Amino acid sequence: MRKRNKYAGALLAAAFLATTCFAADGTTDAAARPEALRPYTQRPITDDVMYFVMPDRFFNGDPTNDRGGIEGDRLNHGFDPTHKGFYHGGDIEGLTAKLDYLADMGISAIWLTPIFKNKPVQGNPEGASAGYHGYWITDFTQIDPHLGSNDDLKAFVNAAHARNMKVIFDIITNHTADVIKYDECLPESSLDKDTLIPLCDYRSIADYPYTTHGGVEGSPINDGFLGDTPEHQTQANFSRLKDQTFAYTPYVPETEKDVKVPAWLNDVRYYHNRGDSEWKGESSLYGDFAGLDDLFTEHPDVKAGFIDIYKFWISEFKIDGFRIDTVRHVNDSFWQAFSPAILEHAKAEGIEQFYVFGEVYDGNPEHLSHYTRVAKLPAVLDFGFQGIATDVIARDKAPKLLANLYAQDGLYDSEYGSASILPTFLGNHDMGRIGRFITTARDDMGADEALMRDKLAHALMYTTRGIPVVYYGDEQGFTGDGHDQDARENMFESQVENYNDNTLIGSASSPAADNFDRSHPLYEYLTELAVLRRSHLALMGGAQNVLFADDKPGIFAFERLGTEGSERLLMIFNTANRDAAANIALAVGETGVCHVAGTETSINLDKNGVGTVLPPLSWTAYSLSDCVE
Repeated sequence: MRKRNKYAGALLAAAFLATTCFAADGTTDAAARPEALRPYTQRPITDDVMYFVMPDRFFNGDPTNDRGGIEGDRLNHGFDPTHKGFYHGGDIEGLTAKLDYLADMGISAIWLTPIFKNKPVQGNPEGASAGYHGYWITDFTQIDPHLGSNDDLKAFVNAAHARNMKVIFDIITNHTADVIKYDECLPESSLDKDTLIPLCDYRSIADYPYTTHGGVEGSPINDGFLGDTPEHQTQANFSRLKDQTFAYTPYVPETEKDVKVPAWLNDVRYYHNRGDSEWKGESSLYGDFAGLDDLFTEHPDVKAGFIDIYKFWISEFKIDGFRIDTVRHVNDSFWQAFSPAILEHAKAEGIEQFYVFGEVYDGNPEHLSHYTRVAKLPAVLDFGFQGIATDVIARDKAPKLLANLYAQDGLYDSEYGSASILPTFLGNHDMGRIGRFITTARDDMGADEALMRDKLAHALMYTTRGIPVVYYGDEQGFTGDGHDQDARENMFESQVENYNDNTLIGSASSPAADNFDRSHPLYEYLTELAVLRRSHLALMGGAQNVLFADDKPGIFAFERLGTEGSERLLMIFNTANRDAAANIALAVGETGVCHVAGTETSINLDKNGVGTVLPPLSWTAYSLSDCVE
């Protein structure tokens, strides 16, 4: 077996290195930091490693904003660091203070959960929680005061850009905070309808058509909404809706009549007002998302209004992309207008590589790809990868499932993107963490095996097609107790009892401690993976071909190809908890095979291809080019 020039790939990655920056402790590897990449203004998203972070749970840089400047108790300001459903104090200054921690791990793009001003607390008193997560927006023009100020945000973006890191905002167009109530749902005996939040059954278009009040019987506006046909979504049609009580009678408490910004969002005509979604059929588009006010996104004014809102953030803060929440709960015609307008505006602002991707909570590529082919979004979160990678690595399902997934990549091809720019991830703030999926897969899962599986899952994510996304805390072995609030631990010292009793993967620490440990085995491992990815252009957007996939736990092999034959890598994974062998039909050529990363194993070459045996839960990478004696 030939040896590889171990510096050759690193030189490729370092070709764009203008200056080398080091962390304060001087321990960083320059090849890991984003300065080793092309400048962020010119860099395609395929070069990036992304970090998904919830600012409230990351680091508290300024304790004076913990209550958001609001008087009263936790049901007023929402701050209670002992409760998993309230603000804990993390903020934008905290993110800025920890940028080198992220850069040293090889993170080059930071995706923040929504940071716009939220309704501090929602829910009936006995079940109230706070808007720490950012999805209950009232003001789309300023950041939440619990997180700091717009000036703090500008400082953060500038500091990230100075490190050659991108900043991506999580944005919402489907709904606002829950402000609108419905008279028909309030009990007659209610003494305080301003605070009671009842659930209202969804009322369909068929039973409660838009022509009920103020329209013209037989108006095509009804058919237009049912079929999402933009030709009917005109100002002339919408002007017929003189009365918004076709389904329910909307009611806004006096204290909240002007709480939303921009001011047009306070007009109840810009909401569907049909009651709560049943998560199926038309209600998935037109129903309130768990009570949140569902916007009338078919309306021309709403489309134009949100395009203007998010153009503002691009122009004023020069950010680098948007992740769009709840995409499948908004009509296609909205995205067909919104996405091209946003991309065009970003280019006009000099941001040529602006990245837009949507959240469609569905693992079926046929369903996911609808939003790239029809709705005109460049990319969607790859829930298909998340589900199958978890099944294969954590739950001992067959690697053949991965081969079947990648066989459908062509579905994503569109004028704006392809499967190569899909964000890939292993867990998130809604579904839970990869650490949880691994440690609960079997009752007898030992600590060493859990760490091996965690590393294997991340190696798969970093080396397969797509943009790897690390969920904050995974680099410290966080596991969580489940989904939603149970997967949103603090990186800084936690006071939440049911966070602090969690066992971390690869560490004896707990969320009760500060968890910015650069010596954690997962932090170090993800740093190594970032260097590997950065050292091989084939891993940054190169074509991918599946070569072998077992129909039981075992070998998964694929190749990654650089442009114009510049590089060819063979990646082999063993997902089984035992040694596994494979014979991979592969034309090697005259360059031979040389090891570049992972577990070095013996390789047998013959006219039929490559044969190898891999130890349990391991992977290896070989170059089929750039080898030297």
